[in-house]
Amino acid sequence: MSDWDDIPDSLATELRRTTAELMRRLPSYADDMLEYIVERIPEVANDDELRGLTLGSCSSNLEAALSMLRNGIDVSAAVAPVTALEHARAMAARGHSVDVMLRFYRLGHAYASERILARLDDLVPDPALTVELVSRLQSYAFAYIDRISSEVAAEYMAELDRLQNRARAARTDAVRRLLAGDRIDLRRAESTLSHRLTGWQTAFVCWSDRDDADLARVGRAVGARLGSDHPLLVPDGTQTLWGWTATASAPTITRAVLTPLGTQLPASVRISLGRPAQGPTGFRDSHAQALRTRRIIELGGRQAPVTSYDEIALVDVLAGDLDLARAFVSAELGALATAGRREDEERQALLAVLDAQGGLATAADALGIHRNTVLQRVRRAEERRGRRATERVAELHAALRLADVLGNAVLTTEETPSP
Repeated sequence: MSDWDDIPDSLATELRRTTAELMRRLPSYADDMLEYIVERIPEVANDDELRGLTLGSCSSNLEAALSMLRNGIDVSAAVAPVTALEHARAMAARGHSVDVMLRFYRLGHAYASERILARLDDLVPDPALTVELVSRLQSYAFAYIDRISSEVAAEYMAELDRLQNRARAARTDAVRRLLAGDRIDLRRAESTLSHRLTGWQTAFVCWSDRDDADLARVGRAVGARLGSDHPLLVPDGTQTLWGWTATASAPTITRAVLTPLGTQLPASVRISLGRPAQGPTGFRDSHAQALRTRRIIELGGRQAPVTSYDEIALVDVLAGDLDLARAFVSAELGALATAGRREDEERQALLAVLDAQGGLATAADALGIHRNTVLQRVRRAEERRGRRATERVAELHAALRLADVLGNAVLTTEETPSP
């Protein structure tokens, strides 16, 4: 109510007198309200600072509501007292949920209904006015709590954002310093990151071309697969996530381990993993390998959902300078370095034979084709290359591996003359 025009003079007079009387008893009511709340929210009981803020909030809210009501001030003018806002910030800082924080106000309203309004019979000499008076007080109390709880909830969320932003900034700075190889306080860094920096560190990178991909969920799945239920996850923009696991022993990173993980991923997501390595240095080195693995994946357009550094380590070393790698492939493969379906079949056959150390049957099993088909393709590959497969075997094997992983990034689109 903004004034007293809509109520009888007798009721307005009684409201002023009753609210004045309640205000004189305010310290007692505030103490009693605190105990009422503490009994029902045990989080307050052993926290002296929070208990003090709760008492201050009880007192200041009771005083504000009663004073506004006594002076006919509309509830829309109510603002949250300073102690109430500080109480909200303290709840956010302690990690209590917004629902727990709002329970204070619901319980405060319940206290007012049970303990204060129920005693008005003792304060109001005219019983005929009691029912109307209680109704007015109850309506005002509800409207006041509704307004103030919205304000303190907004302050709680603002403080939570501030805390999270500071935590993210601290985490990002700790990660940056670790990756830069700066001297750091190990225990402090572990506390900031909530991540153990001793033992084995395995880094991974998750990325997607979609902004709505749930990379945090993917990161947790990768961590679980590598033996950590709480991996360190650090967003790098909206489409990339860096991650690390800390384990007592080096996790096994094989195709058999990674394949089931790939089946759980959204189609748009790719993952690269570094090798497990120990301590802060391992934290940095494994991450660098995961980033280089991503580079190779993107250069070659690799479609596998999960790729470990071990799978592309040789290519990473050989492709540090892509122009040199392209020239090397061209020189070693000749016309076989041309992009095309037949050339690809021949390169795959020749690579499978070299991987099998010359075993045609093993190569045929790996490719899923007949042994004679492998032999025919190898012979055609030798003709395109202009050399037998037994010449410069190490270089041939490396060039074929580069072509297999990087594809068009190191192949030519026109036939290259044989050397």
